[in-house]
Amino acid sequence: MKKIFALIIALILTLSLIAAASADAQARTLDEIKESGKLVIGVFSDKKPFGYVDEYGEYQGYDVYFARRLAEDLGVELELVSVDAPNRVEYLTSAKVDIILANFTVTPERAEVVDFALPYMKVALGVVSPDAALITSVEDLRGKTLIVSKGTTAETWFTANEPDVNLLKFDTYTETFNALLDGRGDALSTDNTEVLAWAIENPGFTVGIESLGSLDTIAPAVQKGNDTVLAYINEEIQKLAEEQFFHADYDATLKDVYGDAVDPDNLVVEGGVVE
Repeated sequence: MKKIFALIIALILTLSLIAAASADAQARTLDEIKESGKLVIGVFSDKKPFGYVDEYGEYQGYDVYFARRLAEDLGVELELVSVDAPNRVEYLTSAKVDIILANFTVTPERAEVVDFALPYMKVALGVVSPDAALITSVEDLRGKTLIVSKGTTAETWFTANEPDVNLLKFDTYTETFNALLDGRGDALSTDNTEVLAWAIENPGFTVGIESLGSLDTIAPAVQKGNDTVLAYINEEIQKLAEEQFFHADYDATLKDVYGDAVDPDNLVVEGGVVE
């Protein structure tokens, strides 16, 4: 028994050391990425129209369009890695990816553990619900069940500001929207850009609250202290403003989704300058 106990303790210590080493993994510098010939970027695979996998198994979306340009201008191949909202930070701190481009809202709390580049999009929270029981104000939600994804600004905002709203949390965006379709909650909250797009594609649901909380920005993120990759992204965002790249990105990936429901200038940020 003593030998078995000792082996168990040794195994636990080994696993702990491996976990610690993984958590403290050093991110690759820009030169190391160039030498490897590959840029690894974390994106969503289920958050249409920003990052998703289409019917042919190919990544598409607003974030993915930008990811491809970053790799192209660096002169390397692009490897896309699927992430979920709760593990975006962990994928950076463990160096599983070089960059996160997964609709990542900039917050002071996140900025303590990752470094954000210049923004490329503006966003606030929105709430979508069934037309038969439309939610049009936060007061309508009190005492009801709101569906959110873990690790999102929606979860943070409602936890801090509306304790009387019951939160039903899921790991992935697919799970959250399926829960709304199944009637497991009264409404769903995430970025207003996403709920507007989803409601357009799902008759019977409407975004009754189009803007909630503060106006935030979406930006790429790198591991804390990865200055060379951060500088490259910032230089790219500033340079791409000359060709209005993110408006072209919008036209290629979002225009058909939103139609006339969204003014591109209310979403797109060029050159990292929020107007």
